[in-house]
Amino acid sequence: MSAAVGTTQSQAAPAARRQIPGFVVGLVMLLALTLLVAELDQGIANFFKDHDVSKNPFEYPLTAALIGLAANALLKLTGTYTFVRPAVRTEMYLKIGIVLLGAKISFGDLVTKGTGGLIQALIMVTSVFFFTWWLGGKAQLPDTLRAVMSSAVSICGVSAAIAAAGSVQAKKEEITYVTALVIVTALPLMVIMPAIGQAIGLPSDVAGAWFGGNIDTTAAVVGAGTIFGDEAQRVATIVKSSQNVMIGFAAFALALYFVTVVKGGEGERPSPKIIWQRFPKFVLGFVFVSILASLEAFPAGIASEISTAYQWLFTLAFVSIGLDFAPSALKEAGLKPTLVYLAATVFNTVLALIVASILFGVLF
Repeated sequence: MSAAVGTTQSQAAPAARRQIPGFVVGLVMLLALTLLVAELDQGIANFFKDHDVSKNPFEYPLTAALIGLAANALLKLTGTYTFVRPAVRTEMYLKIGIVLLGAKISFGDLVTKGTGGLIQALIMVTSVFFFTWWLGGKAQLPDTLRAVMSSAVSICGVSAAIAAAGSVQAKKEEITYVTALVIVTALPLMVIMPAIGQAIGLPSDVAGAWFGGNIDTTAAVVGAGTIFGDEAQRVATIVKSSQNVMIGFAAFALALYFVTVVKGGEGERPSPKIIWQRFPKFVLGFVFVSILASLEAFPAGIASEISTAYQWLFTLAFVSIGLDFAPSALKEAGLKPTLVYLAATVFNTVLALIVASILFGVLF
């Protein structure tokens, strides 16, 4: 066993070194695309301002995602996508940005909205997970694919899918299918949901809770909140962070179920350690920075720099969403998994609006 581990590690080291040039080139490309987004965003805002439209309807998350999609197509057309792929770290850029966003949110607001977010998370995760699991069973999907898909729809997209896949030993292609489905639904929802929220006159906190409870990627949640407004962005981030906390518990429960029921006692039994391993540590950083901000630990100049930094990091994440998109994976997934995922997304959207309206429109 030790020899096998040593061989694997020795093979992994050269592979990692081979990725360094691609990472460097890709990072430079991402930074250039981010600067392009900033210039375009300013130009678009000035255009609408000149036409007496004070609020830019094309907020920077949408512009960044579109630039990412265009770059995605160009890189694949030129055969250079795989080379620069190591720099496309959507989750990393986003999580660092969310930690810094904590400086903009008071701890009192975090506690109040976070309590509502946890209640909403318990309702949404439980309801949506079991609905998707049931629907996947009706469609005769494999149990491993049902587990990965149910976790992705009910909790937080790609992160939850990866955590669930590790717990149930899902196939690599199943993760690929679900990841593609997450991105292909999250991007339209990032734009459509703020438009619907504004059309029906949702208050900012209800809209933010709706986005946070429904959209499957944290980046698209932040994007939808940004498009709707600052308050919606804050609430959406808090609610989604509350939902992210459920990842570790869901992974533990899935591992336990698959070991004891699906595989009839085969495999290694999970321990509570898996909860901590899967727990999203960036949430703790987000809370810590919020506490520091509430204690006025950051001078005004530093607070301003932090605000600028997380906006740049979010832009990097939104560009990366477009670069991550892989339509070929949807074809490989087939019709049934796609229909199950879309049906679960519709169920999630409607239920999230009802729950957010009650919790954040009445109770919180």
